[in-house]
Amino acid sequence: MKRLLLLIIFPILFNGALKAQEFYRNELGIFGGGSYYIGDLNPSKHFLQTKFACGIVYRYNITPRWALKINALYGGLEASDARSKANVNRNLSFKSYIFEFSPQIEFNFLKYLLGDKKHFISPYIFVGASIFNFNPKAQYGGSWYSLQPLGTEGQGTTIEGAKKTYALTTIAIPFGLGVKIAPFKFLSIGLEWGIRKTFTDYIDDVSTNYADPSLLAAMNGSMALALSDPSTIKHEAGVARGNPNTKDWYVFTGLSISFRIKTKNGLCAAYEHHPKLKTKYRD
Repeated sequence: MKRLLLLIIFPILFNGALKAQEFYRNELGIFGGGSYYIGDLNPSKHFLQTKFACGIVYRYNITPRWALKINALYGGLEASDARSKANVNRNLSFKSYIFEFSPQIEFNFLKYLLGDKKHFISPYIFVGASIFNFNPKAQYGGSWYSLQPLGTEGQGTTIEGAKKTYALTTIAIPFGLGVKIAPFKFLSIGLEWGIRKTFTDYIDDVSTNYADPSLLAAMNGSMALALSDPSTIKHEAGVARGNPNTKDWYVFTGLSISFRIKTKNGLCAAYEHHPKLKTKYRD
């Protein structure tokens, strides 16, 4: 019975794979736009303090509806209580550069084919997984200091309630939407907005409570104390510095321009032996 089922199912799957192969496309291009952050220092204002972002994009068009995309993106994140006005008296701020590597799956709402006059534009949505690296810094006395080694909330110490030192490389779930257009059979242009749900609350180095100032200075140094609480109104130990119940988010948004990677005769490998498609999609 199992063999009979395989004999029935395999030709169907194989035929479906061949049909999907007829729409394979490879694209390679660049991304340019902006990146910004949502978290304790900017709870809700999208596009606030957006910084420049850029990167490389590879797309593998499986069918006119589905595509696999791989991004390698680099951008800046920045926020401050003074700009977001979420908690002005706290007076915290940070900046960080972020590098992300992310495979994603795209779904086109309309059929999309490079070089096809009827199917040259489509809105799309995407979801994926990413690994990213960050390194929050803050300014003091005209110089910038990396915050993670300082343990501004007592991370890595024996202070009561202190957490472990947080990792600077971790994972996120990217998802978002966009629209793509192919004005020529070799070129694709996409406009995209994508937010990342992270599993860290330390992109901004702010998460829990103020540590005991005397213990923090003794264990992590005077600079840790200075950057832990730069406000004019000093906070007592145990007072909330951030919200540990919410994680940080970041966004990449911008424009991508990608070019089709040609095979022999300008066709995908599956087209080379398909007489009808070969005529229709020849360069």
